[in-house]
Amino acid sequence: MTWITEFAPTTEGLNACIDCGLCLPTCPTYRLTGDESASPRGRIAAMRAVDRGLMPVDDRFAGVMDLCLQCLACETACPSLVPFGKLMEGARAEIAAHRPDTATIGKRVLFGRLVGFRPALVFLSWLLAIAQRLRLTDVLPSSAAKAAALRPVPIPVPSTAGHEWLPEGEQVGTVAFLSGCVMDQWYSDVHVAVIEVLRTAGYRVVAPPNQTCCGAMAAHEGAAYDAARMAERNVAAFAGHDLVFVDSAGCSAHMKDYDQWTEGGSDLAVRVVDATEFIAGLIAKGALPAAVETTEPIAIQDPCHLRHAQGIIEEPRAILRAAGLEPVEIDPTGMCCGAAGAYQLSHPDISDELGRMKASQIVATGLPRVASANPGCEMQLKTFLDDGVEVVHPVEVYWKAINTRPVRQAWRALKTVPRRN
Repeated sequence: MTWITEFAPTTEGLNACIDCGLCLPTCPTYRLTGDESASPRGRIAAMRAVDRGLMPVDDRFAGVMDLCLQCLACETACPSLVPFGKLMEGARAEIAAHRPDTATIGKRVLFGRLVGFRPALVFLSWLLAIAQRLRLTDVLPSSAAKAAALRPVPIPVPSTAGHEWLPEGEQVGTVAFLSGCVMDQWYSDVHVAVIEVLRTAGYRVVAPPNQTCCGAMAAHEGAAYDAARMAERNVAAFAGHDLVFVDSAGCSAHMKDYDQWTEGGSDLAVRVVDATEFIAGLIAKGALPAAVETTEPIAIQDPCHLRHAQGIIEEPRAILRAAGLEPVEIDPTGMCCGAAGAYQLSHPDISDELGRMKASQIVATGLPRVASANPGCEMQLKTFLDDGVEVVHPVEVYWKAINTRPVRQAWRALKTVPRRN
């Protein structure tokens, strides 16, 4: 046995795989390479070899694990319910512990420390906002092109943490809101839309001041102890709230798995809801208005951590229909777009190939808009789509359909609502 951390893949989890191979056709890296080691079954075989003391945690093992997108499409296909996501996160935690080189230390600093340190994110967001206004992002080299695919960052850089918003009418309940890391500064329009929709439905929205990044990126990149630290902080921050509301698919998927990261995490995990599932439920119950008929088509892309990790498929479509739009499918199997967090930085060739494939599916519809509920997916799609194709969050589209105020005006209005820091 050569595992050395408490996050290591378990023998029980590894033995759940029966080597049937049903996961292979669903795996993006296997489909692109045809290499068994680039499949879920191959990666589990390598983990078993380490677990049984037959293979060390060396460069070869790290290469096999590092190629995985962690899209979890294999979990959707698996008849044995193998917890592949947990196994992969454990394997990467072991790699980081066994091989504390420049790459693993850099990932820990970036995804384990920087994303959870709000002042640094705000400072970087100010720099990005200035660069966008000076059009410096238009001349970035191709290796940094994804930065140019970001939405315009507002000035001043917004923040929701530490604020609360009262409902427009009679209060029916209270929800706690995850501000997140990049969502708060780079995708504030989505936060505005979600908060406004919740207020319209009669909810008081509270964003606890002592919360932090959900820890998903840290967990995916092997910074397991940092992921656990972030989980512990959020468990404390959201204590006492019956409902924790998240509007980024990757964040909601990770927080629903907090039971594996910290004591008390299971209690928070069962209280986490993704924005699309909760708002779709409110529409279905008549607590929010819905269009009588659909009048316009819109393409829809399923983020992996919404479709495969949480099994949320119909809800974003129901929200779009409530906005008077008819969702047009681009990929019924939900193949990964290639963003996968930091994967687009570590494996740009595979990431770009998957991004181009997904963009071509959208272009084939001939539609000017595509809905996606995850910031990484949005950035990836914008990188490979023409400027004429808009990428939007489903709740964002819905809010614009039932309201007349521009987003910026709504953001200013939200700031005037009584709140407590």
